[in-house]
Amino acid sequence: MKRILHIICFLWLAMLAACNTNVEHVEIPCPDLANIDTLMWHQPDSALKVMLEFAESGKADSLNEFDGHYCQLLISELLYKNNYAQTNRKDLLKAVDYFDNSDNAFLSARAHYMNGVGCYERDSIEQACGEYLKAIEIIETHYPGFETEQFAALRSIHLPRFMGLAYGRLVELFSGQYMQEPAIVCCKKSLEFQEIEPGSPLNQSSLLFLLGKQYDKLNQNDSATYYYNEASRMLPDTNNIVYRDIVSMSALLSYEYGNGYEPSIRDLKRMVPQAADEKEKLNRYLTIGCIYCIDNQYDSALVYLTPVFENSDGIAKYSCAPYLRTIYQSRGDSLMVSKISIYYIENTVSEGTSNAKVSRLNEMFQKHLEWERDEAAAKRQDAARHRMIRNLIVIVIVLLVLCICLWLWLAKRKRELQTQMDDALQQSRAMLPQRVKEIYSSKVPNRLERIMDEFEAAYPEAMRRVAAAHPDLTQTERRIFVLSHLQFRAKEMADLLGLSENTVNQYRYNLRKKTENASFSSFLD
Repeated sequence: MKRILHIICFLWLAMLAACNTNVEHVEIPCPDLANIDTLMWHQPDSALKVMLEFAESGKADSLNEFDGHYCQLLISELLYKNNYAQTNRKDLLKAVDYFDNSDNAFLSARAHYMNGVGCYERDSIEQACGEYLKAIEIIETHYPGFETEQFAALRSIHLPRFMGLAYGRLVELFSGQYMQEPAIVCCKKSLEFQEIEPGSPLNQSSLLFLLGKQYDKLNQNDSATYYYNEASRMLPDTNNIVYRDIVSMSALLSYEYGNGYEPSIRDLKRMVPQAADEKEKLNRYLTIGCIYCIDNQYDSALVYLTPVFENSDGIAKYSCAPYLRTIYQSRGDSLMVSKISIYYIENTVSEGTSNAKVSRLNEMFQKHLEWERDEAAAKRQDAARHRMIRNLIVIVIVLLVLCICLWLWLAKRKRELQTQMDDALQQSRAMLPQRVKEIYSSKVPNRLERIMDEFEAAYPEAMRRVAAAHPDLTQTERRIFVLSHLQFRAKEMADLLGLSENTVNQYRYNLRKKTENASFSSFLD
């Protein structure tokens, strides 16, 4: 521990020196620190050794401001993951403020998480709860920003694992305050993130066990049994404390089911020799003693509860005190009853204080749930808005494509129709002399009108152009103009017009004068 403290002080002095050199702030992690960070997620003990080597190598002297705070964050995480107390509190708090004002949401969340760990170690339960919730909210707020390919590994591995850890810490906190419902919510959340990025089977089993324990405290025995069985099924082996805890709690639950004390006591005694340390052994004694006491076997209960009261402290000693008081009261040992009662009263948190703390913690958690609902609603609205915009864009594109296709089809159809009309017009013009000759030879009424109709069908714009160029021409003169173009002689014109040949010649003379001997061909298409 002294060696670690020495290194922390050395790193802090080195970072102060680095900050005083006005090194330009570049938020790109030092490669050595980034490698330590990566290693820490898989092998925290090895990562701590590498951090010690990094500090002793002198590389810490050149850290800029960003890397200095990043280094302090890593130190706090390494101390925690290697079961050391958090000794760089002041430096970590500076890192929290620094990353809160940076664009690195993940490091900001990690800094708040580690600050929560430090608060919890110092029994600042409410502050710890606030920091854990803050860390979770930072990630949930910025999670869409991690969707790019650049953050693929972070999104798929580190974020789910981090969120699972944060919710796991809340489970521990709420469970310790006998707040089962928030603990259950957080435990299920942690398990959800474990499904995204599975941790070790032992960790998953431990979470399932904790979840069952919450239901056990609520006397929901069926749910508790289910999760105990699931926790046992997930275990890789039986040589661990989680297995022994499951067996112990299942034995206690079996006794509460009314299955008799003997099977439960037998299972609990079987776990005692397997205890990893004295603390675990005393916890097993506590459970055995409680069952004996509840079953009114006070002599046997005293054998197991006395070592717990004399050799343990904290929750174990406090939990066995009421049972010992009951036993000594039944024996009439007023001295021991007084001694235990004094201890129990001195170590009992007043109901008002306890209720106030639970109320504040519950209020914090309810605000977080409300924030989550609002955040989820906002995300749904954003998603709906994005879908609407995307759908509108798709609709516009589809309509645009349809319009273009329709326009192309109409243009094609117009060209086809125009081609057909042109072909028909050419055919009509080719057949015009023959048709005119047939009409003239037919001696039918209205031959002149029919000849004019045939001509206008072959040359639709000709008469309009003539009228535009020579507006002073009469209808008869225009007809004679057309008949002249069609090679009709003066006698044939007179026959069609019902005029004398001399009159027709006079009209032709006037026509040449008005048109200045223009050819009708100039008015054709």
